[in-house]
Amino acid sequence: MVMAAAAPMAVVVALMPMAFAFGNGTGVPAVYLGAAIAILLFAIGYVRIIPYVRNAGAFYAYISASFGKTCGLAAAYIAAISYFLLCASTVGALAFFEGELFERATGVAVRWELWAALAIGAIAYLSYRRITVAAKVLSVALVAEVALLSALDLAIVHSQGWGMFTLKPFAPSIVLSPGLGIAAIYGFNGLIGVEGTAIYQEEARDRERTIPRATYLSVVAIGSFYVITGWCLVVGVGAGNDISTIARSDPGRFIVGQITHYLGTSAAFILSFLVVTSAFASALALFNNAARYLYALARDGVLPRPLARTHPRHQSPHVACALLSLILLAVFVMSSIARLDPLLNVSTALAGVGSVGLMALLATTALGIPVFFARRGIWDIRATLAPAIGGLIIAIATLLAVQNYSAITGVASKAINNLPVGLVAIALIGIGQALWLLKHRPSTFNGIGSNRVDQ
Repeated sequence: MVMAAAAPMAVVVALMPMAFAFGNGTGVPAVYLGAAIAILLFAIGYVRIIPYVRNAGAFYAYISASFGKTCGLAAAYIAAISYFLLCASTVGALAFFEGELFERATGVAVRWELWAALAIGAIAYLSYRRITVAAKVLSVALVAEVALLSALDLAIVHSQGWGMFTLKPFAPSIVLSPGLGIAAIYGFNGLIGVEGTAIYQEEARDRERTIPRATYLSVVAIGSFYVITGWCLVVGVGAGNDISTIARSDPGRFIVGQITHYLGTSAAFILSFLVVTSAFASALALFNNAARYLYALARDGVLPRPLARTHPRHQSPHVACALLSLILLAVFVMSSIARLDPLLNVSTALAGVGSVGLMALLATTALGIPVFFARRGIWDIRATLAPAIGGLIIAIATLLAVQNYSAITGVASKAINNLPVGLVAIALIGIGQALWLLKHRPSTFNGIGSNRVDQ
């Protein structure tokens, strides 16, 4: 679920070329390495705190336990909204690419609304079922997309030779060149979603063993994959070519061009198909994350209790999933009525704000873990030092993302590029509700983020 939410195919095809084009060019592999190290440092503390705070709303529960319930409720709303917006953004892109792929294969053009409706229906059905069903579907898509990109990496190694793989992309002079901030945005954007291991802990078997293993494996596997693929792409364009210039000329077709050159046109068509499956896998994982936040908030008494119901056989939060399915459908019905483009308007507008929201929460959680353990008199590398360093790095990346927000959205619209302000409004709503509960319903306030907490 975590690796599917990261959507490695979509990241390599859509985000990595943007990092090459507008970031620090040849230094991009090192940026992904730095991002992976920062997330791994966070994960060390994250795994340490999981046994203490067991709650399906992971960021929400950990921030509540570290900085107080008022901050925790604000974080919960930002997390739920961010995951939902990223899901809607991905569905918009999915509808566009499904239509494009179908027309290329059959010559028949079908309106994007049909593809969006089919995607929402499939997401709703798989989310209603037991989480292992969704995980199996996502695993197939994940293996296929990683296999194709690994084939590209191997083809580049075979063609260029090991001698071309120097440490130049990791040299400080290259990494610190202009565009580092923009590259960092895309580097961290491809690694968000690690929280998923704790979100599903209540549905996992032998959680004390499997959750830490899944967390470390996800970060190391995804991070290594991005670093290796980025390094191969730098070598693949040839020693005499500037990868930044080549990627900037047509970022959308950069990876297609590399696949066609090294693996042939048939592989390029398979790539187009796997971009669709990768986007669907990501949308499904993000949707499930959002649904479990509604479930956690309802179980703690903050949202209506029916949202906390689980299916008697599938154990899924089926009421929360049904509500989000209807909201997701409404988003695209309104988009159709407003004649918005699913890729250029819907996907672009929603992707950036969701990413910034999750990056901010990741940084806050990482910095909160040392506070949590310090209050309990626990001082060691795993509990305090590692997450503190990781949190500071992620916080810097979040500030860079806000400063270079238009690089995420890819548009010059002031309305779209000011959407992160909405996250502040959402946080204030959460803070206001928490303060109201403290005054009028103290028992409910005391339950915020504390469900299944081991003191």
